[in-house]
Amino acid sequence: MKVDLSAKDKKVELFHYQDGAFHTEYNRAVTFKSVVAFLKDPKGPPLWEEDPGAKDVVHIDNEKDFRRLLKKEEKPILMMFYASWCSVCKRIMPHFQKAATQLRGLFVLAGMNVYSSEFENIKEEYSVHGYPTICYFEKGRFLFQYDSYGSTAEDIVEWLKNPQPPQPQVPETPWADEGGSVYHLTDEDFDQFVKEHSSVLVLFHAPWCGHCKKMKPEFENAAEVLHGEADSSGVLAAVDATVNKALAERFHISEFPTLKYFKNGEKYAVPALRTKKSFIEWMQNPESPPPPEPAWEEQQTSVVHLAGDNFRDTLKRKKHALVMFYAPWCPHCKKVIPHFTATADAFKDDRKIACAAVDCIKEKNQDLCQQEAIKAYPTFHYYHYGKFAEKYDTNPTELGFTSFIRTLREGDHERLGKKKEEL
Repeated sequence: MKVDLSAKDKKVELFHYQDGAFHTEYNRAVTFKSVVAFLKDPKGPPLWEEDPGAKDVVHIDNEKDFRRLLKKEEKPILMMFYASWCSVCKRIMPHFQKAATQLRGLFVLAGMNVYSSEFENIKEEYSVHGYPTICYFEKGRFLFQYDSYGSTAEDIVEWLKNPQPPQPQVPETPWADEGGSVYHLTDEDFDQFVKEHSSVLVLFHAPWCGHCKKMKPEFENAAEVLHGEADSSGVLAAVDATVNKALAERFHISEFPTLKYFKNGEKYAVPALRTKKSFIEWMQNPESPPPPEPAWEEQQTSVVHLAGDNFRDTLKRKKHALVMFYAPWCPHCKKVIPHFTATADAFKDDRKIACAAVDCIKEKNQDLCQQEAIKAYPTFHYYHYGKFAEKYDTNPTELGFTSFIRTLREGDHERLGKKKEEL
């Protein structure tokens, strides 16, 4: 049946059904792109171009259109390479589109969702290592990146009056070199320190972490008080997890800041402490809270957690393997993990199927992730008897994963049926 879906036709209503049940009424733009995007991810966000406020942003869909824009457009171009799930992208988009309207006719502000694997060439060419990456072009030539992702529309307009390359940042002095009352521990001296001190609160941090910077003065002030007491109830210490990677891996540090408490060398979990007062009060009377939720690989699931030393051998024994390459700190990975775990549970009785995961942050897996060309998290690869077959980049949900694997198994059964008929 062919139906006229133009705005004049008020008789047509579109309803979406999922797993045989009504899910929702379709109320997004009635265009080919929007309908396809909705069907791939019915609960996902609308396309950026569906926002009426983004009408002055040039929306690019493919590499051919991108190259054509660079070749033919005379006006300077500010191009945002983004991913639809990226929270920083979503924050800057309204400002970007407002700037596009203010600068209409003088500059071209364009957007391109490059999360899919088909855009690997563009991402490599323009050093898109995270989202968003905003690039400035004049007469089709890339000049430099615009890296102020906290900008308002006014900031973008002002910058385009006199575009300049990013200024080199003055390196910050490491916290350990600043002095103060906090003890700074390393991979080498950590164990000895917690043996010698019966009560130690350790802050695992990263130099780039904003929440860590906010917590640092509170932690320092608390340390000054505690370490100045004659009958001190404990000491405060810090570990730069980006430098001391062995400690970060050993204690499963996946986000920053993370606090760990050590009593006579034994590790205990810590409640959410953020202020000088809370650090002091808790150290004066440390109560052991419930143990933290174990890391993904420590949980009892049907997901096979692989490492560089067993990756190939394990996958060779499976006809179909879907592998999730991830980072424990990655918010999008955390969102996908329950869906991937549920998929593994659904196929746990099928010996030909494996749902596997590789933590690319672990040092022993970094060579493997590099060999498999993992540049973003999460990345999903499908392997057939251990050989890479294709990248899975459609719908990262339980429905998407299970549909993909069922299609593979249906193909197996179909081929088996044909063989039996031939016999």
